[in-house]
Amino acid sequence: MDVFSRTFLPAAAEAGVAIPTVSRHMPILRRCVESDDATVLVSRCLRPEHAMSGDFLLLLTYRRLVVTQETWVLRRLRLHLNANLRHLSNVTWNIDLRRHAVDLAATAVDGVRERFRVRVAEPDHVWRVESLLRHVFRERAAQPGGDRPVAAAVGA
Repeated sequence: MDVFSRTFLPAAAEAGVAIPTVSRHMPILRRCVESDDATVLVSRCLRPEHAMSGDFLLLLTYRRLVVTQETWVLRRLRLHLNANLRHLSNVTWNIDLRRHAVDLAATAVDGVRERFRVRVAEPDHVWRVESLLRHVFRERAAQPGGDRPVAAAVGA
């Protein structure tokens, strides 16, 4: 079993993503991520400015951010975002403890600002998601060649 497979399933289970959802999205995710790339975060999410656009699944690894979309009516899957972390700029996140959510935003290489809301079941999980984002994006910014600005906003 490769690194991606070994780390993806536990991360999906930790986030409470159902196995049927994981199974539907896995072929798309598998094409986007290298087999030696470890999964950091898997979560269902939504796009706050496009509330009726369907369900999204967010995958964050140490190298990539991948978001897939499933339409509500026909349940069709499509790749929404597949970005190398080096190509993302102005990555920010905001904690909303009242909604048990973390709002993540990043500007993709094509200049489009992408926004996602990651909702979690427990208030403590908000801090877990925030620590994972901080770990991946701040660590990348601190590495040589990690030249992308990263900011985090924390609010309640």
